[in-house]
Order: sequence, then C-alpha cells, then structure tokens
Amino acid sequence: MKNLLKSKWLRVELLGLGAMMVVGLVNCQQPTETITSTISPVAPVEADFKSIFDGKTLEGWEGNPVYWSVKDGAITGTITPETLLKANTFLIWQGGQPGDFELKAEFKISEGGNSGINYRSELVEDVPFALKGYQADIDGKNNYTGQNYEERKRATLAYRGQETKITSQPDGVGVREFVERNAWKGLNVEKEIGDRAELGSLIKAGEWNSIHIVAKGNVLKHYVNGQLMSEVHDEDPKNRMESGYLGVQVHVGPPMMVQYKDVMLKQ
Repeated sequence: MKNLLKSKWLRVELLGLGAMMVVGLVNCQQPTETITSTISPVAPVEADFKSIFDGKTLEGWEGNPVYWSVKDGAITGTITPETLLKANTFLIWQGGQPGDFELKAEFKISEGGNSGINYRSELVEDVPFALKGYQADIDGKNNYTGQNYEERKRATLAYRGQETKITSQPDGVGVREFVERNAWKGLNVEKEIGDRAELGSLIKAGEWNSIHIVAKGNVLKHYVNGQLMSEVHDEDPKNRMESGYLGVQVHVGPPMMVQYKDVMLKQ
C-alpha cells in the first residue's frame, strides 16, 4: 500500500513539474513589450531654478533699446561709435526684487567691454535705467571679472581672490567720503581664496563663460566657471542691502558688446 501511494504521488509531482515547464516555455516564447518613458529626469540641483529670459525677446526686462536687444538667443548689450554713453545703463529685470537667491548665467564679452550683473540694487533717481548696488563685475580684459563692486556706493568690496568682511564708515562720514582708490575703506581681507592672476586665467577671453551668484543673508559669493572668485561678508548695517533689483550693465567706454544667455534664478 505504501509503495502504491508513493507511486501515485510521484506521478502527480512529475505531471505538475511538466505543466510548469510547458507554461514557462510558452511565456518565454511570448514577445516582450518594451515601454519607453518620454519623461526626462530633472537634476534636483537645477529643478529649483527658473528661466528669467526666454531667449527670444526682452519680455520681463526694461532698458534702453538703443543699447539692448536679443541676438543669437542672447541678451545683447552694444555700444557703437554713434551711441557712446554718458552714464552706465542697465537692462533691469521686472520680475521682483530678490533677497536671498542664486543666479546662474552664461556670458561673453568683447575685449574692450565692461559690464556686470547688479543685484540687491536700487534705482537711481533722475538717471534712466541706472542702478546702484552690489555687482558681479565682468570685463573683457579679465582684470576685474568675479570681484564684488558696489555700483555708485561703496565701490570695491572684494577683489578677485579675496574673502572680505565689510565694516561701516564712522558716524558723520558720508558713503563716498569713505571710498579711497575706488575701494571701500572698510574692506577687511579675512583670507585669500586664491591668486588673482591664476583665478583670472580660468576665465576664457572672448568666449562663453558661466557665472553663479549666491546671495544668502549678508554673505555674497561670486563663481566663474565653477570657481569661487570672491566672497563678501557684509557687516555694514548702515549701507548693506537685503533685497533689490537685478540688472545687467553696459558701462561707459569705447564700442563694445556683451551677451548673456541661459539666465536662471532660484529664490
């Protein structure tokens, strides 16, 4: 009897195994459907940035059309022999007055050009399209690109290669009275980030370069091509700005051209 039961169970197991093999063989022969996603993953670092320039028009920006246009998908500032400036002029973003933010962009400037990106800035009374405030400096000869220069106020706050602490002028002393040799007297060098000339060699003259401005609280950092160029810790409550306008500059001087593209803002 035991042998008979074993024989029956053996037949059942063999039949079950055979059925499984047949099912497996049928499944292997079925064509597999490939599903391709049409959604491209967004890098988490870039996901919070939004474009503030559409690459086609100057919608959302205000400036003098004599000097500002869009060429080859880039904001383009131009001075010609017929349009020489008497005062620096800006193309000003109308989308708000950022406080803490990050700005990324690509820039290209001619050899004799002088420009920059202003932020946390104020409008200048009686001067159309003029700003005063912090500026990430940009120039064609790369003497100043990356430094922090405060337009129409405290002048140089950090040269390229410096981390600085900025202190106030004495009571009763005007802002411009506390500027000497185009630099703020309250500029205190905390440490050297790198050699000024070596950092300058990382900037590609006449070609596209990336710029990244990080403004958080009273700490202002300027990066060019991924390299930190200057860092300001503004400990001057009399003069520092916590928010303000963004704008790009064409500077008084000889004929020139500057271009900006891929302008991205994170707040």
